[in-house]
Amino acid sequence: MKKPLLWLAMLVLVLSTFLAACSGGDTKKTTTDPKEDDKDNAAEETGPQDGGTLTYALSSEFKGLLNWNFYDADGDDDIIAFFDDALIDYDENLKAQPNIASWTTDDNKVFTFTFEKGVKWHNGEELTVNDWVFAIETIATLGGEHQRWSNVNTIEGAKDFNEGKTDKIAGLEVVDDYTLKITFDKARVNNLENVWAYPLSRKEFEGIAPKDMAASEQVRTKPVGTGPFKVAKVIPGESVELVKNENYWKGAPHLDKIVVKVIDSSLTTGELKNGTLDMTPFHPTVLPEIEALDNVEVVKSPGLSYYYIGFKLGKYDGKKNVMDKDKYANKELRQAMLFAINREEWVKAFFSGLGQPLNRPIPSAHWIAADNKDMPVQYEYNPEKAKEILDKAGYVDKDGDGFREDPKGEKFTVKFSHYATGNPTFEARAKAMTQYWEEVGLKSELQMTDVNLYYDQLEKDDPALEVFYGGWGTGTDPDPLPLWGIESVWNYPRWVNEDAQKLLEDAVDLEVVGTDTEKRAKLYADWQKIFNEEVPALPILELEEVMAVAKRVQGLKIDVSGTNSPHEWWIKQ
Repeated sequence: MKKPLLWLAMLVLVLSTFLAACSGGDTKKTTTDPKEDDKDNAAEETGPQDGGTLTYALSSEFKGLLNWNFYDADGDDDIIAFFDDALIDYDENLKAQPNIASWTTDDNKVFTFTFEKGVKWHNGEELTVNDWVFAIETIATLGGEHQRWSNVNTIEGAKDFNEGKTDKIAGLEVVDDYTLKITFDKARVNNLENVWAYPLSRKEFEGIAPKDMAASEQVRTKPVGTGPFKVAKVIPGESVELVKNENYWKGAPHLDKIVVKVIDSSLTTGELKNGTLDMTPFHPTVLPEIEALDNVEVVKSPGLSYYYIGFKLGKYDGKKNVMDKDKYANKELRQAMLFAINREEWVKAFFSGLGQPLNRPIPSAHWIAADNKDMPVQYEYNPEKAKEILDKAGYVDKDGDGFREDPKGEKFTVKFSHYATGNPTFEARAKAMTQYWEEVGLKSELQMTDVNLYYDQLEKDDPALEVFYGGWGTGTDPDPLPLWGIESVWNYPRWVNEDAQKLLEDAVDLEVVGTDTEKRAKLYADWQKIFNEEVPALPILELEEVMAVAKRVQGLKIDVSGTNSPHEWWIKQ
């Protein structure tokens, strides 16, 4: 029988303390008061009720980039979704649907978009297609240093504009205030899904250079949008107060106010139980406690996110990724490190059964996901195999201290970084990873870094980060190119593989795949096989999405595409 790992024993102690802080210890109660039943029936008969404040919680400090065009971390996007609408929506099948904009195309290269008339920014200005052009030009000005460059650089002339060869983007033609024609550099299957569809108010950002926008009050403390709620007050990193937008283009919201606040995750269950919190995503470790509450429902939906352990293989030079770091360049080393991890055990311990291991970087909810069993390397937990691979690759213990030196005979230490928040399980799960590696002879060091500094270090290729824990919400477009392409700044490992790049480019090229979905899926499967063998990042798990929602909250709908518009939500009085 395998000896239980020390970290599992430690985890029991951590979680028992953590969950005890969350639980009030009461048994479940059911309401039998006939007056309450009458009130519920009355609400159902009268339909949505107006008024009330919904309190929404985040478990860690938000970064505070409160604009779709500049945000780059979880938490900020939760807040932005309350006050700014996208031009394009997606249904439960992840198919694009008109929202503010509708469109037509005959060839998937030239699209004509038409805006709803009368949609207004919170500053009173009417939204026009010029605001969309402004957003695209802003991103194109910043080019490769902007995370959304891959969402605009396929527009005809965007690269010339970035390089200063022209003062306008050739592929953007403003027909009138409500009509924009966009011509892409070639016909692609996913030009619509990939294009950046979030306008930027020209009025608000007038006179501010693109490089200074992210730090401006228009992004940090006084953001405006076109959505159902308006930002009234921001306390950076702590809370945001939003009030109803009476002039919302889809109709005034039912709720008067939404308050987003940051709370320590150990307080989540208590606040839900006491009724001081209405809605929150939560970490799976507290699932049993939240499911025990009689005034709260746990809403689950298929996840579009996955978690991985990445290796810094190089740097981003401002235009493209360059693999020029040697320490983790040996793919056998990376493969051995994945064989060394008992992912089943780890996921069960830290994610309450809401996650499952995977061998490719595509969540199963996406139609392009290849079957795990079709991957060329099946990374089952096998520490003996990990040791064998390391031996053959030249990572052996030459000085008898119990840890392996590198093939040159020099000391070798896996320097592993993980972001730190208020969640006490994060350090425990990170330590578990280092212990797995040490059990196969790889000396390891753990560095816990404040979450906001952590992502800055990742993007800037700070040498302090060598091996890192990360995660991606892949969004509605399954195309991996914006995350793993050679020119993508979000390709944090800085992985470069020409064969893999060609597969991703071909998979969206109409001249190659036409409208043949099966052919496109085959190319994506071939790409996943390359990734599976190269493992520039170790796929750890895909995660089911969960939300705790107070039963007094009505009108909420959640599916794989996210929630419905909060203007439809209401509180049972």
